[in-house]
Amino acid sequence: MEKIKIVLADDHILVRKGIKSMLESESDLQVIGEAGNGIEALAVADKLHPDILVLDIRMPQMSGLEAAAKLSEVSPLTKALILSMHDSEEYVLQALDAGAYGYLLKDTDKAEFVKALKQIQAGNKYFSGAVSNALANRLLNTKSEIKSTFLEDPYHLTKREREILMMVINGTPNKEIADSLGKSVRTIETHRFNIMKKMEVNNAIDMINKAVNENLV
Repeated sequence: MEKIKIVLADDHILVRKGIKSMLESESDLQVIGEAGNGIEALAVADKLHPDILVLDIRMPQMSGLEAAAKLSEVSPLTKALILSMHDSEEYVLQALDAGAYGYLLKDTDKAEFVKALKQIQAGNKYFSGAVSNALANRLLNTKSEIKSTFLEDPYHLTKREREILMMVINGTPNKEIADSLGKSVRTIETHRFNIMKKMEVNNAIDMINKAVNENLV
């Protein structure tokens, strides 16, 4: 199996070494380069052309967001993954605008980190559960000006399932969904289970990511 080639950019050496050790414990991941700021990151990407460039959002000389925006100029096939301590909507949307394929928080566990890298390598975008709502809200607000319903539905969701999925993407708790629709919480839970089954996902985070990645909203 061909390994996913990764370059790590973070101004803290210990952080880079820790991430490198964690990722390289996976047989299909390989860290092929490191950088201490955005300028170095672009230079390394230009030289090595990794599959994925992991960028700390805040670095001296050039930030991760700036580097992500310029990445296509030096290595068009490399995808950027932003790593940050901040889950604010502002940073998430800036990462999206910069062309990043993903946004993870620094307290993300190994399982989600590896999952994000593999999703991005496959051409999908990945935003951790803590920041998915900001991304979903941006897409909903933008597309609601054109059309307030789903553009495509390869999963044959019912009208009620689509309605519930949009509420879930907006971060609405089951109790509030149930109250707004005049249904019981158990009924809403059943609908959510059916939605995940149709979309072939196992949890709400994957459901939101899939809906966003496939432009369902």
